[in-house]
Amino acid sequence: MKLAIDLGPIQMKKLRDEASRLGVPLEELARATVSDLLNVPSDDFERAVSKVLEKNKELYERLS
Repeated sequence: MKLAIDLGPIQMKKLRDEASRLGVPLEELARATVSDLLNVPSDDFERAVSKVLEKNKELYERLS
């Protein structure tokens, strides 16, 4: 899927500079950045996982 986005001049300069520094095409850096953002669990998910693990810590220790 193709996606077009408008960036302001400052954001575009930062993206170009970072792509240049990393030696990757601008589009590839943008794609990787979006992909990374979508693959990071949200804070809510992280908190829920931590709560469940802490709540069941004793049970998990007995089962191991």
